[in-house]
Amino acid sequence: MRFASLGSGSEGNALVVEAGSGTTPTRVLLDCGFSAKEVERRLARAGLAADSLTAILITHEHSDHIGSALTLARRWSIPLYMSWGTAQAVGADDAAGVELNVLWGDETVEIGELGVLPYTVPHDAREPLQFVFSDGASRLGVLTDVGESTSHISSVLSGCDALVLECNHDLEMLATSRYPASLKARIGGSHGHLNNEAAGSILAGLDRAKLRHLIAAHLSQQNNTPELARAAMAAVLGNASTEIGVASQAEGFDWIAL
Repeated sequence: MRFASLGSGSEGNALVVEAGSGTTPTRVLLDCGFSAKEVERRLARAGLAADSLTAILITHEHSDHIGSALTLARRWSIPLYMSWGTAQAVGADDAAGVELNVLWGDETVEIGELGVLPYTVPHDAREPLQFVFSDGASRLGVLTDVGESTSHISSVLSGCDALVLECNHDLEMLATSRYPASLKARIGGSHGHLNNEAAGSILAGLDRAKLRHLIAAHLSQQNNTPELARAAMAAVLGNASTEIGVASQAEGFDWIAL
């Protein structure tokens, strides 16, 4: 299994997860938060074509995650996977030319050579899901767009070989930013986004015995820095040999193999 980000942040999110070998590996796109043209451009940068995607999975209906998902699904006949609440929010429940597959929290689905486990999280969306992917040998956990930790999140993400973890903002930078009070309250609320310290607390509570790759994701370009996010993660990991990366808005990150 390997994975790569096409970009991560408030201007758009997309993550490719691939499993299997040979000429037709299973390849899914988690979120599609850019225009169709931009998704295709970023896929090409990763050496991929849109028609090579096995499926598109959506975490929730916010524009930086749903983006052009329906357009690409129609254009290339790619099956779409999302919760029923998300489907209703974006009109996918009755969209012509779209193959919709409804996901239910904590019910694993098999997509080709990938086992996909959607799990529920607190976020200000209709029925948001986050995901754990497995090829039978390794596990990749993804947690972005979540306001606070839950015992369920800790249980699901423990034992992963790789983790993409939201580090949206630094508390002091958000507090002193020019954002209006209402937006600050939304971002920092229990259904908003994780700050660096909260992400570190989640990481500290996980079984990290197998963790080899940790990626800080969904960083605010106004209220965080890669250095602050990395420092928060490193403080938890200590001397562990886990590699710490950062997913950028413009570049995401290159392929990581498990």
